[in-house]
Amino acid sequence: MVEDVHKDDETGALCMADYSSEPTAAATIQVLVGIPLLIQQFGALFKKNIILSLRNKKAFIGQLFSPVVFILLLVGVEKVLNSGYMSSRTIDVRDPEPLVIPPVPPCETKFYVQLPCYDFAWSGNASPRIQSIVEKIMLNNPGRPIPSNKVKSFKTSDDVNTWLYSEPLHCAAALHFIERSATVISYGIQTNDSETILRGVTEDPVFKFQLPLQIAADREIARVLAITPKLNWNVELKEFAHPSTEYLSAMASAGWVFLLAITMFPFISQIGSLVAERELKLRQAMSIMGLYESAYWLSWLVWDTVMICIASLLTIIVGLISRFDFFVQNSFVIGFAFAVSTLLSKSSAANTVGFFVFIVGSLTGMAPSEVVDQFSQKIFRILWNFFPPNIFGQEVTKLNTASMTGNGIAWSGINKCPLPGVPCSTMVRVSLKWNLANLVVWFFLALYLDNVIPNSSGVRKSVIYFLNPGYWTGSSAGGSTSDIPLLDEKNLDKDEDVLEEERTVRDQMKEDYKMSNDSNIAVQIRGLAKAYPGRTGTYHAVKGVWMNFDKGQLFCLLGPNGTGKTTTINCLIGNIPVTGGDALIYGNSVRSSIGMTNIRRIIGVCPQFDILWPEISCEEHLRLFGSIKGLPPSLLDSIVKEALANVKLAGAAGVRAGSCSGGMKRRLSVAGALLGDPKLVILDEPTTGMDPVTRRHVWDVIEYAKKGRAIVLTTHSMEEADILGDRMAIVAKGKLRCIGTSIRLKSRFGTGLVATVSFAENISRQFPVDGDAVTDEPHHLAVKQFFKHHLNVVPKEENKSFLTFVIPRDKEKLLSDFFDKLEDQKNEFGIGDIQLGLTTLEEVFLNIAKKAEFENALNEGNLVTLTLTSGKKLRIPKGANYVGIPKTESEENPRGVLVEVIWEQDENGFLKMSSHSKEYPVPPNAKIIASNVKPSEVPRVDQPEVGVIYDLTDSEASNLRSLSRKIL
Repeated sequence: MVEDVHKDDETGALCMADYSSEPTAAATIQVLVGIPLLIQQFGALFKKNIILSLRNKKAFIGQLFSPVVFILLLVGVEKVLNSGYMSSRTIDVRDPEPLVIPPVPPCETKFYVQLPCYDFAWSGNASPRIQSIVEKIMLNNPGRPIPSNKVKSFKTSDDVNTWLYSEPLHCAAALHFIERSATVISYGIQTNDSETILRGVTEDPVFKFQLPLQIAADREIARVLAITPKLNWNVELKEFAHPSTEYLSAMASAGWVFLLAITMFPFISQIGSLVAERELKLRQAMSIMGLYESAYWLSWLVWDTVMICIASLLTIIVGLISRFDFFVQNSFVIGFAFAVSTLLSKSSAANTVGFFVFIVGSLTGMAPSEVVDQFSQKIFRILWNFFPPNIFGQEVTKLNTASMTGNGIAWSGINKCPLPGVPCSTMVRVSLKWNLANLVVWFFLALYLDNVIPNSSGVRKSVIYFLNPGYWTGSSAGGSTSDIPLLDEKNLDKDEDVLEEERTVRDQMKEDYKMSNDSNIAVQIRGLAKAYPGRTGTYHAVKGVWMNFDKGQLFCLLGPNGTGKTTTINCLIGNIPVTGGDALIYGNSVRSSIGMTNIRRIIGVCPQFDILWPEISCEEHLRLFGSIKGLPPSLLDSIVKEALANVKLAGAAGVRAGSCSGGMKRRLSVAGALLGDPKLVILDEPTTGMDPVTRRHVWDVIEYAKKGRAIVLTTHSMEEADILGDRMAIVAKGKLRCIGTSIRLKSRFGTGLVATVSFAENISRQFPVDGDAVTDEPHHLAVKQFFKHHLNVVPKEENKSFLTFVIPRDKEKLLSDFFDKLEDQKNEFGIGDIQLGLTTLEEVFLNIAKKAEFENALNEGNLVTLTLTSGKKLRIPKGANYVGIPKTESEENPRGVLVEVIWEQDENGFLKMSSHSKEYPVPPNAKIIASNVKPSEVPRVDQPEVGVIYDLTDSEASNLRSLSRKIL
C-alpha cells in the first residue's frame, strides 16, 4: 500500500489519504526458518561484503593487490643485490676463458684493511738464497715493483702467526720458505680465504692475493734453481666448466619478511571489518532481526577465503612472471584474525595489532624448526606452533631451501625433507597439518571469545555457557543473570495508577494468564529489574516495572535521558539480560534463549541512533534486513519498494546511507523496523531530525501501522506522544512514575486547567501595532480583575488578542458558577470566545521529572548551584521548585523570601535550570520540605549555603507563576 499525498486545492494544506486499504501482502506471508533461512542470510551477508568491498575501493585494491606490490618490491631487491655481486660461482661456466694472473696487488686494495699495511709477509730470512728470492719477487712484480717498506720478514712461520694475531687486517697474505737442500726450496702460502663483500662487490682472496703470490714465488724459485735470471715465465689460469654453485637470493635473505607483510593486509582488513561492525552495533542490530550467529561467521569465513585465494593467485602469477623459484601463501591466518577481532572494541586498533603481530612474527618466525624442537616441554612446542607466523616461517624456510636445489617440493614430496639426504625435524606435510589446526582452533576460539567477552552493550555469556544444555536446545527458562541484590520497593510510594497496573499484572500471573493469539495483550512486563555492579555500590537502572502493552495500540514510554526507558527496551529486545523479573512478548519470555529467538522473529526495532552502513544504499539496506528476517525472495522486491514509498524514500532508493540527511536516515530506520509485518514494533525517537511535513507523514505511517500489532514509542516530543499515544507511561530514575492515557495524566499531574479568553476583533484593533499598552486596555483590565476576584489567579500569558489563565485544581468546584457569570458579562468585557482545556503533556512530563530528580537529590545529596539576581549563590537539590533564601527574615517578611526555580529539558533530554522568579515573601502556610540537605561530597569552606525547600499549595503556586521571571 502506498498512500496518496497531495495538496488541497482550496487551502493548499498538505493532505494524506486515509489508510483504509487492506494490509500489505507481507502480513500474510510465511517467513523462512531453519536451513533455508540460514542459506538466505548467508547469501545476503556475502553480498553485503561484496558491496562494501567494491565501494571501499582503496581498501579493496590494497587487500587484493598488496601481494603483487610486495612481490615486485622483492624482485627489485633481488636485481639490486645481484647487480654488484661479482663471483664466478654465481653463474654457469660452460667454456671458461683463460685468465692472465695479475701482479701482486697493493695492500691498500684489500677490503677493510688496517693502515699501515703490507703487501705480504714472509718467513725464512735466515737463508741468503731465500732473501734473494724475495727481493726478486719484489723487483720483478709486473707493472709495480714492491717497495721494501711494504714487505715484512720473519725468521719462522710461528713468528709470522704471532704478528698476524697481534696486528689483524694489516697484511693480505704471507709466504713461508724452507730451503731443504741446494736443489730443493719449498714454500707455503697463507691467506684468509673468507670472502668479504663491500658495496655489493665480493673480494675473493684466492684469485686476488693467493694466486699472484704463488705465480711470483714459482717464477723466482725456478730462475734461482735453473740459474737463468731471464727465464720466461708466462702462466694463464683456466677454471673448470661448472654450474652456478651459489646465488644471492632476495627470497632467501629477505623473502620471509616480505611474505609476512603480504599476510598482514588481509589480516588487518579482517580484524578491522569485524570490529567495526561490532563497534557500530551493526551486528547487534542484525541479531535483533533474527540473524543466525552461524550465518554471520560463515559469511565472513567464506568471503575472506575467497579474497585470499584471489590474492594468492595473483601473487603466484606475478611470482612466475618474475621467474621466482619459490612461492607459498597464507590462508591459515583467517581464524587467527577472527579470534583477535573479538578482543578489540575499536576498529582503529586493527592497524596497531597488525603491526605488532608483524614485528613479533618476523622475529619468531625465523627461528629454525630444529631450534624449536629443543624445547624441553612438548607443550611449549605446541604453543609455539599455534602462533601462525611461526609455522608459516618454517614453511617458508623449507620451500625456499627446496627451491634453491632447482627441484622444489612437489605434492608427492610433502612427506620428504627439502634436501635429499639431509635430515629435518618436520616435513611439509606436518606444517600443512599445523596450518589446518591453526585455522580450526583459532576459528572456534573466536566463536568462544565472541560469547564470553562483553559486547558493545556490556553483555557476555558465562565462561562455561557451552556446558548448559539450554544453549544447544534453546529450552532454558533463564534465571537471574547475576548475584546483584534486587531493590526492595515495598515501602516506596507509588502512584495509584501504577499500583493498579501492577495489581492487574500480578493477578494475571496468579491466574496463569495465557497470552494466546486471541489475547489482547502483546507485551507483559513482570517486575522487570536491571542493576549494574559498581565500585561505589549497585546501580539500579530499572526498579521493578510492571506493565501491559496491548495489541492495536501505541504505547509511549517517556522519561528524561538516563532514567531507564532505553534499558527497559534493551531488556525487551535481548540486548542486555535482566537482573530480576521477566517480560513476555506474545507469550515468549525474554529470559529463555528459545523465547528470545522467537521474539526476534516477530519484532521490528528502530534504534535511537541510526545503525547503517554508509556505503550501502537505502534499497540495499532493506533488502539485507528483509533477507535476515526471512522474507521470501519472490516477495522481497515488492515489499522493499512499498516500504520505501511509505516513508517517502522511493526517489532515494539508490542513495547511499552515508549521503542521506539525518531525517532520511531516520525514515530508513523506521522502514526497516516495519519491514516484514512484525507483531511488535519498538521505535526509539523515530522522528528525530525530520522536517515538520515529513514528521507528520511518518506519524501517519506509524498510526496506520498500529493495526494488528503493538507499538512502543519513546520520544522527547510531547506533541508526538500526545498525537500518537493511546497509553503512555513516564519513567524516571528507574521507576514507573505514572501510567494512563494522555487525558488521564494531564488531569492528574498537570497544574490545573487552562482557560483562554479571546477578545473580539474590534477590541484587538484598538491596540497600537507594537502592543505596548496591552496591560492598560480597559477590557483586559476588567477580565483580569474578574479572574483575580473569583479565582485568585492572574494571566500566565497576555497579548492584544487573548489572555491565558492557569486555574489550580483546587478551584475546579468553583468553575461552573464562575463561567456562568463570565458568560453573562461576555459582551461587556468584549470577549469573543472562551476555551477551557487541560495543561500540556510537556508540563506533566516536567512535573514528573522534577519530582523524581528532587527525590533522588534528597536521597543522594545531588546539589546544583542557583545564582540569584543579587549575585548570591545557593546550593539546592536538583528539581526543587520553591527555594527559600536563608537569613532573609525581617519584620516585613518574618519567614524570609523565596524564589520559584523554573526547570526545562536540554537538547539531550536532561533536566536543567532555565530561570527563576523575583524574590517574594514566603507564604504564611508554606510547608518546609527540606532545610538541611546533606551534599554527597564533602563540603568545602568556600561553597554556598544550602537553600530551604518549600512546598506551596496550588493557589500559592499559581500566584507565584504568574509573576515575572528573570532568566538566569
